Amino acid sequence: MKPWYEELFSNYARTYDRECFTQGTQQEVDFIETEIAADKTVRILDIGCGTGRHAIELARRGYQVTGIDLSANQLARAREKALAAGVQPVFEQRDARTPHFLGAFDLALMLCEGGFSLMETDAMNFKILENAVRALRHGGKFMFTCLNGLFPLARSVKDFVNAAPSGVRTLDTAFDLSTLRMRSQVDYTDDDGVTRRLDTDERHYIPSELTWYMHTLGMWNVSVFGCTAGDFRKGPPTPEHFELLVIADMAREHEGVRSLDSGYDRIGS
Repeated sequence: MKPWYEELFSNYARTYDRECFTQGTQQEVDFIETEIAADKTVRILDIGCGTGRHAIELARRGYQVTGIDLSANQLARAREKALAAGVQPVFEQRDARTPHFLGAFDLALMLCEGGFSLMETDAMNFKILENAVRALRHGGKFMFTCLNGLFPLARSVKDFVNAAPSGVRTLDTAFDLSTLRMRSQVDYTDDDGVTRRLDTDERHYIPSELTWYMHTLGMWNVSVFGCTAGDFRKGPPTPEHFELLVIADMAREHEGVRSLDSGYDRIGS
């Protein structure tokens, strides 16, 4: 039996492109460009690229982009859209839990979860982060989003489900406070118009966890922000944000560590 995320994305590409949370690509790419000072020499890896919305827009703006995803269906849609847009990002079917690149990219992106948060175990999720960092050259940057653990902790399960920005209909859900995992039964409509039912299992994270993960992987300039799809900005994470946005640099010298919880820089040894 396929994992739930493989089942979902096996025939969901066109529906995915119509979801409300995929409509803010232009602003998100504007934000990415600001972070890299619009340097067109930056080589970009888009992990869990899905239907290629970020990779294609970045390619339109002149960047060299490689997108990887586990889903053949999503990648077929990405290639179709790239052809229509007249751009040529590289799209490859790869599992982000397996290392494929070593020091090949200046920027790694993993947006709209990109596989991270969806895996069955914390070890699998961590392996995705590890391989993303391995793909970076010295001095590279890693930007990713994930589900915000502060969001469900601050509200009832009913309120959480009603606030989730998705066209998927949730029938039943339970949030485990000990593991920060949300297990739900959902109905969704695939690209053939067929309504299907899935049991999903998604991991939420809190800022201190993400900071520790990045430090463990050698990323020393780390910031965690509250995140809203289509409205990326640098603001403190709060329980009102459905997602978190992490920006981490592989510092040339371990000159400082950015404190995420306090909102200011803390210089460390």
